[in-house]
Parts: sequence; C-alpha cells; structure tokens
Amino acid sequence: MDPADLNAVVLLGAAVLLAAVAAVRISTRAGLPSLLVYLAIGLALGESGLGLQFEDAELTQVLGNVALAMILAEGGFTTQWSAIRPVAPLAGVLATLGVFVSVAVTSGLVLLLLDVDLRTAIVLGAVASSTDAAAVFSVLRQLPVRGRLRAVVEAESGFNDPPVIILVTVVTSDAWNSSGALGIAGQIGYQLLAGVALGFAVARCGVWLLARSALPASGLYPLATLAIAFLAFAVSGIAGGSPIMAIYVAGLVLGNSRLPHRAATDSFVEGLAWLAQIGLFILLGLLASPDRLLDALPTALIVGGALTLVARPLSVLLCATPFGVPWRDQAFISWAGLRGAVPIVLATIPMSVGLPGAERVFDVVFLLVVLFTLVQGPTLPWVARRTGAALAVGARDVTIDSAPLEDLDATLLQLSVPPDSRIAGVEVAELRLPEGTAVALALREGRLFVPADTTVLRAGDHLLIAAPRDARPEIEERLRRVSRDGRLAGWYSRLPPRVRPLTATGGPRP
Repeated sequence: MDPADLNAVVLLGAAVLLAAVAAVRISTRAGLPSLLVYLAIGLALGESGLGLQFEDAELTQVLGNVALAMILAEGGFTTQWSAIRPVAPLAGVLATLGVFVSVAVTSGLVLLLLDVDLRTAIVLGAVASSTDAAAVFSVLRQLPVRGRLRAVVEAESGFNDPPVIILVTVVTSDAWNSSGALGIAGQIGYQLLAGVALGFAVARCGVWLLARSALPASGLYPLATLAIAFLAFAVSGIAGGSPIMAIYVAGLVLGNSRLPHRAATDSFVEGLAWLAQIGLFILLGLLASPDRLLDALPTALIVGGALTLVARPLSVLLCATPFGVPWRDQAFISWAGLRGAVPIVLATIPMSVGLPGAERVFDVVFLLVVLFTLVQGPTLPWVARRTGAALAVGARDVTIDSAPLEDLDATLLQLSVPPDSRIAGVEVAELRLPEGTAVALALREGRLFVPADTTVLRAGDHLLIAAPRDARPEIEERLRRVSRDGRLAGWYSRLPPRVRPLTATGGPRP
C-alpha cells in the first residue's frame, strides 16, 4: 500500500467514524439502538453501495468475538452490583433455562413451519434466542423504567450471551455427531462455571494489584484495567471455559471495586465500547448481501414471529412465575429482550465452518434483527407505560462523576442535573448529604457561584461536591434517590443522621 492509498483509507475511515458518532444522536431520539444505523452504513459501503467487497466470515467471527468481549466488559464495568444483586437469581434463570426454553420452542416451530433439518432448526433457534447487551443498554438506559426491571433485563442480556455462544459452537462442530445431549449439556455447564470462576479470580487479583500500584501517569490505569479484563478472557479460553462469561464477570468485579482514577477509566472503557460497536456493526453490514436478503424475508418473519410472540413470552412465563413476578412485569421483560450484534455474529459461525445452508441462516438472522428491532425499540416506551414498568414521574438518574484526591483521602464528585430529574426544585440543604460533605461550587448558565443551603437546584445545574472518600457510595445513592423520588426520598445509610451545614459561605439565592 503506497502513501496515497493509505491516505484514502484513513480519510474513509475517519469519515465513517464521524458519521457513526453523529448517528448516535439520531438513533437515541428515535428510541432505536444505534446498531441499525451502523448496519445501514455497512450496507452502504458494501457491494450494493460503494462497491467494497467483503466476504470473509471467519475474520468477521474473530473480530466480532473481540468486539463482543469489549462491549460486555463495558457492560459489566458500568453495572452496579447493588442494583443487580437482588435480581441475580431471576436473571440467571432467564439467561440459562429461559434461553434453552426459547431455543427449544423456536426450533420446534421452525421445524414445523419450514422445510429444514433438525440441526439447521436448532442453529436458527439458538442464534436468534440471545438478547443483546449493547442494544438493551442503549435503549433501556434512556428510559425512566423501574430500577428492578431494568436490572433484570440488563443482567439477563449480559449473562445469556455465553450459553448461546457455547451452544451454537457445539452444535456446529463435530460434537453434534460425537456427543449426546448429556455430553453437550456437560460442556456448556463446565464452560459457564469455569468462565465465572476464572473471571472473578483474575479480576480480584487485578484489583489487589491496582490498589497497590503507583503508576507514573493516570492514563496508565485505564489501560491496566482493560488489560486485566482481557487477561480473564484469555485465561478462561485457554482453560476451556467461556471467555465471554469471564470478561463480563471480570468487568462486573472491576466496575464495583475502588479503582484509582476511576473517572478516567470509565470514559476510556465507554469510548472503546462505542468503537467496538461501530466497527462490529459496520463489518456485519459489509458482510451482508442485499441481493440475498429479499429472498430471506418470509423466513425471517416466521422465525422472528415465533421467537418474539411465542418462545420469548413462554420462557419468561416459566422462569419468572416461580419468583412471583407479576404478569405485567413479565410482559415488559419479554418485549424488552432486544436482539442485536450477538445473533448476527453467531450467524457467522455456521458460515466459517462451512455448514450447509449457512448463508441462508445469516441472511435470515440479519433481517430478523433489523426488522424486529425496528418494531420493539420504538414501541418499548409505550409498552413500559402500558405495563406499569415506567416510573410514575419521568425522572432519570443524575450524572455523577468522581475524581480521587489521594493525598487528602477525599474525593470530588461532579453532579449534572438532567432536565427530567426531580432533584430540580430541591434546596441544597434538602439533599441531606452525610457529614463532612460540602457542595463547594455550582455552575449555572455559564456562571460560577458558591451555593448556600437555601439555593434551589435547577435542571442543567452542575455541582462540585467534596466528600470523604469512604462516603462516595452513600452520596451517590442519596443523590440518585432524590433524583428519582424528590426531596422526600428515604435515606437509609450507615452514616449518622446528623449533618452539618454544607457550605461555610453563602451564595446567590435564585
């Protein structure tokens, strides 16, 4: 490649990346996962658009697995364990038993309705049954949904990818002919347990190491954190476990530990996850052939309808009823199971191993994801309201960032008040933050001032809060409670109820 070609490639890559970043705003406003826009970009660049030829399914599978690992690592890293711990048993059952129920029902309906063999039916059912973490996170975190329901759907989407990946890999390998049902179940069980154990062990060792390291630059801590997550991925794969499960668990452990320079790590991991999503979906769009998609449309509608309207609701019913989940919540969980990158990446596995009819499977799954995401994504807010899953008041969590002051054993928290937060209208004193905490500075409409206890907070305000390092979790929990429930939000804390004045000097009283 000469310099002129390199410049052209870099120019195209930069233009595509900028277009993909701009598309996030469009997809967010439409209530759609950004994957649809990225897939469209890939199709536009492909053989029916600009004419780029790309048909390497094996390379797509390898790069897709790495991108999925990055996306799941970020999903685990940004998930609060305190939020998913109460729903972990239900999410675990949905991600294992629920997935296998969906696979069985979808495969059975495919056998009845389509002229395919058993192996192809199982592959189609398995590939389509996994919900997608990236799609779920991008849509649900924009909706004012009750925390418990959001936690169930998000945890399920993170946990259910590994079982399906393992199942598809086993069914498309020689194990289909050499192993019985018990043998396949044993392989799946071992890989899941090994992935969980190794991901947890590697992450805990990494946290211990980071806490005792004094790296010369703050930018090295995000790199080290990401390296620990991918170390768990590699160790689990070498040991025969599930790399995807290991990196999700590692991300969960790392994200819920006290890490140096946490804010820098958060931003770094989030940016890489976005890059992984953009690259993955554009690559999948390039691999698709629009000329074949039209022929796969009837099959995609049949498989997608069987999965969305029969298999998914039945699996949620069987798994959630023993936990006492009301039927309205079950309906929301069922409809919120969005598909995305995972099914399409899984559809490349049959292509890479040369399974008969593999191209047909890929086309069907590609169309299924696009069509049913177009239906489910925009209608999810309506379903949330109809089922009672939406919050009574459209309040979203405030945005909280923090930076450690290591020499002072303190931390600085930056609070951003979104337009629909109930923290707007609350006085500073009514936040009832723990002792030793001070609201040190406020930024409002470009003007800095020191707020008084009686300063009324407004949407769009940015506050700088200084606090003891140990008090950070309680402060964040308190601020999120007030954002959701207003000034009367309950405050359950291990800190003494007595508070002292938040500021030593007064400020303007709006």
